[in-house]
Amino acid sequence: EVSRDDPETAFCTLANREELNPEEDSIHHCLYQFTRNETLTETNKLLCDVCTQRHCGPKNNIKSEKKYVYTNAKKQMLVSLAPPILTLHLKRFQHAGFNLQKVNRHIKFPEVIDLAPFCTAKCKNVAEGNTKVLYSLYGVVEHSGTMRSGHYTAYVKMRAMNNHLSDLVLRGQSPALETEPVKGQWFHISDHHVQPVSVSKVLNSQAYLLFYERLL
Repeated sequence: EVSRDDPETAFCTLANREELNPEEDSIHHCLYQFTRNETLTETNKLLCDVCTQRHCGPKNNIKSEKKYVYTNAKKQMLVSLAPPILTLHLKRFQHAGFNLQKVNRHIKFPEVIDLAPFCTAKCKNVAEGNTKVLYSLYGVVEHSGTMRSGHYTAYVKMRAMNNHLSDLVLRGQSPALETEPVKGQWFHISDHHVQPVSVSKVLNSQAYLLFYERLL
């Protein structure tokens, strides 16, 4: 999708991302890196239709051997529609020569996360004036083992039905203004074994997938 937005506002976010100063090895740092502003130069220059037409004339006058014009550009990936359910998938492998190696270090993640610094200022389903887009953690998938073999387990929060979230999912209505984590009991699930655990146990897990539900 080609955006014709004003360059001054095209890269604006709902909340000031420069004030984040995210801690390394945290989910905030991962999101910050994923949505960072990149400059495309040299072999990464962007093909510019406007510049090409300016250089070669209207399309119907351009011959097949025309020279395309590439230009320096800025690129940034931001959230344009805040989802009812936010699923974050951590890339837990890296290249080690010709092999893939699992990344085992702990990535910190919060019980409530604000997505606003990673959302475009024109986010479609955020009310005007809102500078927060809050999500509450309700599920974690953890992997133990290596790249060749291992075992998946899950942490799931058992909680009361969230009617506001249901409205958002089914009817696209805005959620209620809640800012606290959804209350409930956490459970660790490994095959047919299920046992209650504390929230600190959950937050210290080696997350592979994170599931958040929208609060605000």
